[in-house]
Amino acid sequence: GVDLQVCTSKNPTCCTKKMEERYQTAAKQDIQQVLQTSSAALKFLISRNAAAFQETFEMLIRLAENYTSTLFCSAYRSMAAEATVHVQEFFTDVGLFLFGTDVSTEGFVNRFFDTLFPVVYNHVINPGPTDISLEYAECLRVARRAIRPFGSVPRKATGQMGRALLPSRTFLQALNVGVEVINTTDHLHFSKDCSRALLRMQYCPHCQGLTLSKPCMGYCLNILRGCLADVAEVDLHWRGYIQSLEELSRAMSGAHDMEHVLLNFHSLVNDALVQAQVNGPQLSEQVNKMCGPPVRKPKESPGCSFDQNKDNQGLKMLSKDSEETLANRRKEFISHLRLYRAFYGGLADQLCGNELAAADGVPCWNGEDVVRSYTHRVVGSGIKAQSANPEVKVKGTDPVISQIIDKLKHVIQV
Repeated sequence: GVDLQVCTSKNPTCCTKKMEERYQTAAKQDIQQVLQTSSAALKFLISRNAAAFQETFEMLIRLAENYTSTLFCSAYRSMAAEATVHVQEFFTDVGLFLFGTDVSTEGFVNRFFDTLFPVVYNHVINPGPTDISLEYAECLRVARRAIRPFGSVPRKATGQMGRALLPSRTFLQALNVGVEVINTTDHLHFSKDCSRALLRMQYCPHCQGLTLSKPCMGYCLNILRGCLADVAEVDLHWRGYIQSLEELSRAMSGAHDMEHVLLNFHSLVNDALVQAQVNGPQLSEQVNKMCGPPVRKPKESPGCSFDQNKDNQGLKMLSKDSEETLANRRKEFISHLRLYRAFYGGLADQLCGNELAAADGVPCWNGEDVVRSYTHRVVGSGIKAQSANPEVKVKGTDPVISQIIDKLKHVIQV
């Protein structure tokens, strides 16, 4: 092989250009494999927890919806059928918000109480032998904020929902960003110079029949710190990301706890209905002023269509200690995640130390020959340190890595 590009040597060689090209492909695949193996446990930790938290949130929403519909079925039976439709819409919005759709908590809390008012008026404040007309119901819906039939309950509910749901939504979004960071660094695009250095380190000794020699530790560090210089830049932001997740997790307990707020929503609704009942006569007067006397149409109120037993068995178990389990699950997850704080800072060292480089004191490959020890200077991690790297030339930052750093900065800010 006189035309070798990388594995050139003074000694005779048993490689051809074709073999060198295949070795080049193998060297890249090997490093990808090693990268993916090193991050597998971390990726599994985050993605498994993201899925588990999402599932628990979905269960909580279903449970809170059941509690609220059950309240209507047991205490306000006459309006249960109409009210449960609005309850369903409300909890659909809660789910949309939690899982990242652009809806406002204030908007859907107000919409719920706006749509509830005509139903309450029709069945509790001013019940008649027939139902109010659709136009009259619309007038009541629009007038709800001016008349304030539920007192301060809607404002209280808006505050609670905003404070409780936003941290959980941010928590889920942050976990998804974490998985995205790992996916990005698992599938790096290596420069031509880096690819050649990896080939020289891993497979060029084979061309001289040295199939058992491993690279010297310093040599391996120089090459991997060069090839992973971009990834080392993620380190600072990754540490910040884990710290902000930790702070967010701590802030998610107590009165702002999502479980607490969602599972007690039905009692807020009950307070609102009691208030409307107590102030019935004054409310009737205000309604007459704003919408005129009720315009009625024939009655059609079915009974309670909501099946209370459907979900309650599995959900009962969840509710009893869900606050406990969710808080504990978060704590446990964060404590595991903290073990990976320095993951990106020490990646090159971890890879060389774990499997790639020769053990101390063993003769090793330095890129040209098997020697007692590597004599070149070993550079540090990160892009700045690479200007002095004797093995790999590093030019600027990979735009894909810059992008992922921006995502980390953004989620830390959020």
